[in-house]
Amino acid sequence: MITPQDIEKAVQLLREGGVVVFPTETAYGLAADARNEDAVAKVFEIKGREATKSFPLIAADVEMVERVAGIPRGLRRLADKHWPGALTLVLPETSDDLAAAVIRNGEIAIRVSSHPIAQSLTKGLGAPIVSTSANIAGEPVCYTIDAVRTQLGDIPDMYLDAGELSGDAPSTVVSVDDYGYPDVLRQGAIEIEI
Repeated sequence: MITPQDIEKAVQLLREGGVVVFPTETAYGLAADARNEDAVAKVFEIKGREATKSFPLIAADVEMVERVAGIPRGLRRLADKHWPGALTLVLPETSDDLAAAVIRNGEIAIRVSSHPIAQSLTKGLGAPIVSTSANIAGEPVCYTIDAVRTQLGDIPDMYLDAGELSGDAPSTVVSVDDYGYPDVLRQGAIEIEI
């Protein structure tokens, strides 16, 4: 059982540059302050992921997304329909606040999560959080804290245990093509027909 005190502690750790294992609507994830270069670098290190790939982000709400990115008209309808939820949009980054490592080609991948813990973390921080699966790159995605601990041990600064997660498909990832139309990069939990 995750308590309000656990959330407060996790948010404080995020503010201090820590990395927190937390539940999402799909699997357990690694959270870090998306504005903190050192914290984002820790997530790369924990996952053993090459720095040429960026991490998706979670925001508390559409307003927070709009503080760091523009939502093209071609994706606005999808955001209105599926947020909060397992829909990640690739959007043009418009803020100087985010760590360079979460931006690729002037874009970020971001979603508004429907999971209450994910929402509480980003809302408490007042900024988007990195949200990548809590596993070593190339290893299985984890749906229990025990599975995460087996892979990552005591490296993360805190674990938020919500029990066994449902194991739903990962988020659907959508961008816009050169003509401003939605382009599905990964079909996931939300089925998008273009």
